Amino acid sequence: MPQGAVPDDGFDGFVAARGGALWRSAWLLTGDHQLAEDLVQTALAKSWRAWSRVGADGFEAYVRRVMYTTYVSWWRRKWRGERPTEHLPERPAAVEDRDGRNDLVAALGALPRGQRAVVVLRYFEDLTEQQTATALGIGVGTVKSQCSRALATLRSSPHLRREETDDE
Repeated sequence: MPQGAVPDDGFDGFVAARGGALWRSAWLLTGDHQLAEDLVQTALAKSWRAWSRVGADGFEAYVRRVMYTTYVSWWRRKWRGERPTEHLPERPAAVEDRDGRNDLVAALGALPRGQRAVVVLRYFEDLTEQQTATALGIGVGTVKSQCSRALATLRSSPHLRREETDDE
């Protein structure tokens, strides 16, 4: 297939035919093999929905534009990726508390689905109230009230109560 030609078999064919050329451009931009792969994958992931709108003839230019703007946004960020170190920054917990985890799962399972979703997004996924509301398609006030009710239920849950012992 001639350079720049687009195959007739859709997005997958485009990636198979032009992926190498896109990677070479990405490698020239980044100077790093793995980062170039990440850049191409990110650009393709951002672009694939536009396949039918842009059309096969203009799609490579579209992907390259997305690739370049993505690279520039990566470059402008202060954090440039992982930095290998000789020592790990933190140690894993010495003993896994399986009983505590099982109790937490049981307590969460007792919550209504809406409250459970809010608690998981707010406290396990560390989303803000606004981000949680957006993710669930509900209002911020609903997130606040659901969270308040869920926490009250969890505080009184028999699954999460710990008996005090004389040793403590």
